[in-house]
Amino acid sequence: MLDLTYETPKPKVIAGAKHDWELVIGLEVHAQVASNAKLFSGASTTFGAEPNSNVAFVDAAMPGMLPVINEFCVAQAVRTGLGLKADINLWSAFDRKNYFYPDLPQGYQISQLYHPIVGEGEVLVELGDGTARLVRVERIHLEQDAGKSIHDMDPNMSFVDLNRTGVALMEIVSRPDIRGPEEAAAYVVKLRQIMQYLGTCDGNMQNGNLRADVNVSVCRPGDYEKYQETQDFSHLGTRCEIKNMNSMRFIQQAIEVEARRQIAIIEDGGEVVQETRLYDPDKGETRSMRSKEEAHDYRYFPCPDLLPLEIEQGWVDDIANDLPELPDEKKARFISDFGLSDYDASVLTAETAAAAFFEKVAEGRDGKLAANWVINELFGRLKKDEKEITESPVSPDQLGGIITLITKGDISGKIAKDLFEIVYTEGGDPAEIVEARGMKQVTDTGAIEAAVDQVIADNPAQVAKAKENPKLAGWFVGQVMKATGGKANPKAVNEIVAKKLAD
Repeated sequence: MLDLTYETPKPKVIAGAKHDWELVIGLEVHAQVASNAKLFSGASTTFGAEPNSNVAFVDAAMPGMLPVINEFCVAQAVRTGLGLKADINLWSAFDRKNYFYPDLPQGYQISQLYHPIVGEGEVLVELGDGTARLVRVERIHLEQDAGKSIHDMDPNMSFVDLNRTGVALMEIVSRPDIRGPEEAAAYVVKLRQIMQYLGTCDGNMQNGNLRADVNVSVCRPGDYEKYQETQDFSHLGTRCEIKNMNSMRFIQQAIEVEARRQIAIIEDGGEVVQETRLYDPDKGETRSMRSKEEAHDYRYFPCPDLLPLEIEQGWVDDIANDLPELPDEKKARFISDFGLSDYDASVLTAETAAAAFFEKVAEGRDGKLAANWVINELFGRLKKDEKEITESPVSPDQLGGIITLITKGDISGKIAKDLFEIVYTEGGDPAEIVEARGMKQVTDTGAIEAAVDQVIADNPAQVAKAKENPKLAGWFVGQVMKATGGKANPKAVNEIVAKKLAD
């Protein structure tokens, strides 16, 4: 366990017409398991295939077809649970969740209600202002996804694409520990980061591979503390669920809008009805989708086609022993080994590819200097060009080579930026480019002294002013750097100028 100390953030407070109100938020995050095959069939999970081309007989609910569990999907769920420091249940079972919808061929979804594969865990959500929220995870269960109904291809008909039907999902259910819109978005970001490190979900929200149902309620200040003491949910107010959120920005907007809607109802003397709602970002409102179903509405019962899932502790231990270094541990190591600030370490560990790139650049070099170049120069340029780190024209070896030249004193910081631009646009070995183009820094004090003498001789009036006001020495430094094409060693120039003006 990491020795992490942090301050808990204050809850979001919204001023109503009559009272102040606090937010209470819990999330159900649906993460598509990173797997080539579906949960109960061998059909492909490739995104973007022709409609209804990735459909096995069992996905289409053909008579007599029976589901067969995909062991790799189970391993991915266990791996995710271990990454969230959660309990792994060696015995779990699948249930049928019965409801009718056109894109659900079977008329039921195979899920886990009563006996999930993963139990209680936790996620530390850092908020960038020195505070962090420890969010408890109640459970993770495996379930199959439904298909997709398409309503905008024909004015009179709807179409159904069953390619997603049967794709394995992990539903990660949090406790109502989140107290503000920013925290909710940060929690989803952290979950996605952990799963990307684990390789259990790619986190692509645009493709629907990660989406969240957000439960929102409001309570008066002090009521949440009563809930913590008693675990009585009645202190938290009636919650409403906002379905299928696939954007961090929309998650925050929807929470704010829904909270204000509930506050207005309560302060007008009404009662909030527990229901499922949808967020309309164009209108900036949530609207009712359906009344909130309870478990009995779905007529849950054990799936008769699947035996209970029994796994061995040794198998779980093997998965645990194969876990990669996770974000919190990597961040702590970057701070310790490379002397990075908390902010720089957070930026560099946000994605696995960025962290790996930085480590190669920093290997055997000044970690702080490497971080500065990766974050400010490389990331800045990639963002400008709308490129990912995996598309970087500059390799870790090339950027490391530039840093080595700076450290050795072969090039100045200004020349290094010019060199970076050449490597970024044209490629090549930095050291060879410096030699071939005469970019090497002038460190010969005799040559620098000659340039300083020339500038002083050409500007007697400025010399007189500088002798009265030593701060004007910077003007001479600039002139010398200009005269040497920026190749003179700045430290040597400053020292020689100061000495000459003092004579």
